[in-house]
Amino acid sequence: MTDLKIKRIDVFQVDLPYSGGVYLLSGGREYRSFDATIVRVTTDNGLEGWGESTPFGSTWIASHALGVRSGLAEIAPSLIGLDPRRVDLINDAMDGALVGHLHAKTAIDVACWDVFGKSVGLPVCDLLGGHTNVKMPVISSIYMGDPEDMRRRVAEHRAQGYIAHSVKIGDDPALDAARIAASLADKKPGEFFIVDANGGMTVETALRMLRLLPGGLDFVLEAPCATWRECVSLRRRSDVPIIFDELATDDASLAGLVADDAAEGIGLKISKNGGLTRGRRHRDICVAAGYTVSVQETTGSDIAFAAIVHLGQTVPEKNLRCLLECRDMVTLKTADGAFDVHDGRVIAPTTPGLGVTPRLDTLGEPVATYS
Repeated sequence: MTDLKIKRIDVFQVDLPYSGGVYLLSGGREYRSFDATIVRVTTDNGLEGWGESTPFGSTWIASHALGVRSGLAEIAPSLIGLDPRRVDLINDAMDGALVGHLHAKTAIDVACWDVFGKSVGLPVCDLLGGHTNVKMPVISSIYMGDPEDMRRRVAEHRAQGYIAHSVKIGDDPALDAARIAASLADKKPGEFFIVDANGGMTVETALRMLRLLPGGLDFVLEAPCATWRECVSLRRRSDVPIIFDELATDDASLAGLVADDAAEGIGLKISKNGGLTRGRRHRDICVAAGYTVSVQETTGSDIAFAAIVHLGQTVPEKNLRCLLECRDMVTLKTADGAFDVHDGRVIAPTTPGLGVTPRLDTLGEPVATYS
């Protein structure tokens, strides 16, 4: 294989307005727009790879958009001259330049996979393990609000073909129980519901909420509490399946999750978990443990969604729960590609690389360049 070398790394900044106006999370957190960082990696033979990292604000996990771009300033100079297809060595070099800050490393990692695929004429999913040819269900994101309004928003997404829904809670136990009951009131056969507290509950409030629910509601509970101990304590006291998200971030946490028998699955958000190189490893740990996996992102635009689809396309069907349709959350389109959703499902294109063509007029000029 003829060597390629990274010649230049360009960094773009784009604001992605939230499509629903105001997104509400537990703890009074509100989001109206998301600050996206998009990276272009250019090689010495002219190949270009694209990646994106868009944190969900600065109050969700330990990541924020200014940190992404500051992290890239630390990382990018050390990557010039390296072969982007040697993705593990690229990640070693990024770790050598900056400890942690996985959200900053994600855009570079994804862009390197894009270059890799283009260099050998294969889609990224084939390089990550192979195209399963499964049409994958996408999941809606229903922000926290009045119970009947949440029921209405679930119905709107159902009418668009969604068969999976992520319902946000994390407030008063009685109100949260009402939100869940309303959101699931019209549940159809084959639909899947994640009830996501984003770490906003205590064990006490979670137990009180669960006791207030009508019997027979079919859902999994995601990220109920802020700490590992609380989530494990709740799991020992409840028969509701629990999914880890904010606490499942790296190899060590995934190993601890399995060792502690702490959950039934994870929400694998690519930038939270450090990109596709680490993401494939986390996929394999989960499959080996018999976990279900929801492949998602913190949020993002078309480039982030392409990465979600390619990683999701490699997860065995019995382990794959859903993909996040992050494009539905924002009003700005940053790239084009064959990622159409039909009847609530999507399949990865066979185009080399990620299969996206960025809209350069939307991205504007780079805010930083490293060469």
